[in-house]
Amino acid sequence: MPDQEKKQLIKNALEAGPTIPFPNFAKLFKTWLEILTTLPEEQRSSLFAAYIDEISFSPQKIIAFNLDGILEIFLSLDAAKQEIISQSVKKIIGNIEEPRRRRLLIIIPDNAQEKLNI
Repeated sequence: MPDQEKKQLIKNALEAGPTIPFPNFAKLFKTWLEILTTLPEEQRSSLFAAYIDEISFSPQKIIAFNLDGILEIFLSLDAAKQEIISQSVKKIIGNIEEPRRRRLLIIIPDNAQEKLNI
């Protein structure tokens, strides 16, 4: 998919996510995370990086989400899957330029940063 289409898809997902009733969102999100853990690191990182980029440029988009609920979904995964996701996210955030990284870390709750090891 061309980059512009990916960006538009991610923008749409970030706008639509908070409008989905949380029980339905939780099922979708958990399935998405589980599928991502089966992808090669390059594909997984590319997808996470695209979301993280959009969020770092428009942090207000993530504020409407139930971040505690999202963390609980992540924690419901088995330890191996949590580690796969944590490593990908940690690597991406570590490679973001400092001002954007700071802005991103401000909106990620401390308990989520701790669980993701970032």
